[in-house]
Amino acid sequence: MRDITPEERAAAAARRQALAPGRAAGVTEAAIQAQVHAFYGKVRADPMLGPIFEAKIADWDEHLAKLCDFWSSVTLATGRFKGAPMPAHMRLTGVGAAHFAHWLGIWRATAAETCEPPAAALFIARAEMIAQSLQMGMAVARGELPPVRSAPVAQADEQGGRQDQDARQDKGRPGSHA
Repeated sequence: MRDITPEERAAAAARRQALAPGRAAGVTEAAIQAQVHAFYGKVRADPMLGPIFEAKIADWDEHLAKLCDFWSSVTLATGRFKGAPMPAHMRLTGVGAAHFAHWLGIWRATAAETCEPPAAALFIARAEMIAQSLQMGMAVARGELPPVRSAPVAQADEQGGRQDQDARQDKGRPGSHA
C-alpha cells in the first residue's frame, strides 16, 4: 500500500467538506461560533447546568474553542476536533436524563435564535443524536444497561445470508415461488 500524498489528503478533505451536511444547510464557521458561544453563555447562567460545567471547566476560552472545533467537524466535516467526548462525560456523576433533556431544550432554543431554520434543524438533529449516544454510553458504564453486543446482529446477518442463498437455490425449481 502506498503512502497518500499531502495533495491527495487535501483533495479528499475538500471532497468530504463539500459533501458535509452543514454546507447544504447554510452552516458556516461564524454560525457555529455564534451557536456555541450563545448556548454556553446560557448554560453557564443556568441553575441546573451551570454548576456542573463550572465545576469541570477551568478555561472557558479553551473549552469554547474545542467545542467550535467539535461542531465544525460534526456539521462541516472539517476534522478539526481531536478529542474523545465519551470518556469526558463518563466522569460526570449525578448527570442523568433530566440534565440532557434540559441541555437539549436550551440548545434547541439557542439554535432557533441564532441560526436560519435549515442550520438550526441540523444543529438540533445532531445534538439529539449526540445526547442519546452520550446517555447510552454513560448508562452502560454505570451498569444501568447491559453492554451493547454485536454478535446477535452478526448471527442474524449470517442467517439472513443463508436465507438469501436458499432462495437463490430454490429459484427455478418446479413449484418454487422465489
